[in-house]
Amino acid sequence: MRLVSGAAEGLAEGQYSRLAEYRHQVFVEYLGWEDLRTESGREADQFDRSDTVYVMAEDDHANIIGCARLLPTTKPYLLGEVFPQLLNGLPPPNSPDVWELSRFAAVDVQKKSARSGQFSSPVARKLLEESIGCAATRGAKRLITVSPIGVERLLSRSGINSHRAGPPMIIDGYPIFACWIELKNQNWHTHSTC
Repeated sequence: MRLVSGAAEGLAEGQYSRLAEYRHQVFVEYLGWEDLRTESGREADQFDRSDTVYVMAEDDHANIIGCARLLPTTKPYLLGEVFPQLLNGLPPPNSPDVWELSRFAAVDVQKKSARSGQFSSPVARKLLEESIGCAATRGAKRLITVSPIGVERLLSRSGINSHRAGPPMIIDGYPIFACWIELKNQNWHTHSTC
């Protein structure tokens, strides 16, 4: 497995396009999030901008097997713009010390049998660690997520200091929640060039 990260323009040629195709396969085809904005089999939204940081896991054949998106909370981001109700009445964070982690998935779309373990696989753990390390190198002291409830188990099993920002809610038929991930007093290292 190889971990890759960076803004879209810093990725290898064609890599961002492959990432958008992977996100479509996972979030639209596999998870059924049909309300997501897609075009020509690619998923991207208004938060995929020049300052967005992507983290990807690739297998030995350069197939994407996991992804995550990191956004600064000083500009519009998914939780603040689309799901503020998940914060239980608190205002969305707006700080250079807080980044959002979203579009997190660790699904090998080439192997249908591997899809059920998207929040418990070794790939998910490595991808999470790399995402946290990447955010830390960019000045984050905390992450806020908007995620399916399964991410909570991944965080707990990985020994990562996290807590709910509010109770889970059913939105469009799916249980999701907002969660804080504390980066303070941790030594996060990345394997890539965040």
